[in-house]
Amino acid sequence: MNSTKVWLNDELVDADKATVSIFDHGFTVGDGAFETLKVVNGQPVALTRHIKRLIHSLNTIGIELNSEEILKKAINEVILANKSLGDVMRMRITYTSGVGPLGSDRTKDNFTLVVAVSPESVWPDTAIVATVTDPRNDKSMLAGSKTTSYAQNAALLSVARKLGAHEAIMPNTKGELCEGTGSNIFVVKDGQVMTPPLSGGCLGGITRALVIKWFDVKEVDLPMSVLRDVDEAFLTSSTRDIQPISKIDDRLLNAPGPVASKMRQEFIAKLAQNYDA
Repeated sequence: MNSTKVWLNDELVDADKATVSIFDHGFTVGDGAFETLKVVNGQPVALTRHIKRLIHSLNTIGIELNSEEILKKAINEVILANKSLGDVMRMRITYTSGVGPLGSDRTKDNFTLVVAVSPESVWPDTAIVATVTDPRNDKSMLAGSKTTSYAQNAALLSVARKLGAHEAIMPNTKGELCEGTGSNIFVVKDGQVMTPPLSGGCLGGITRALVIKWFDVKEVDLPMSVLRDVDEAFLTSSTRDIQPISKIDDRLLNAPGPVASKMRQEFIAKLAQNYDA
């Protein structure tokens, strides 16, 4: 029996009794958005930023968040109800256009909200990544939004796993370095930290934004070939923080390198001072 509690629409329920309709558009057509964040010692990390991005993603696809107050209440109650899961948890917020017809039309004034948590697994100290050729569509209206239309990410991550990698790194339609399936990528060359700009189609990652805010980082268009001769590289995401890359395809990197190591230590220290940075 699953003893965890989840929030479903307007109430806290047992996870093993929570059900969503088979006609929900989050299931049938991927019509929704989601956020994944870390909860540390009962505190949701960067919550204000995550809610802002959720609203942005929903607005991009024409969905309005029913109530930010209910969402915050759901988050707090789920955290309180699942303290036994440990000091560090992974939280997922999913919001869809709700039950709809067997097509793309939406039902007016309808939604589904799910807030769930699980124990957070520990990421490896360093990551192995594989480059893929399937591009992120930087011209799509979904570019930069975190929607439940996530099949490309799941498929490319599966490709990376089969290659013995932890993450897949994809280009955009112009062949420029873009992002991972669930992470942003940074590279270090001659001491300068660089990352692709949002204009290139990558997701505006929460950790990405904090790294840019706190450190000397240049946002610059980069060819995929830059990965062949960078000194260091690392991934960022809300659950992994800063994760140095030790291997790109067949190329080994000295990881964790001095730049990424220092940044990771300083990042964790800064975040601990203000979890809603």
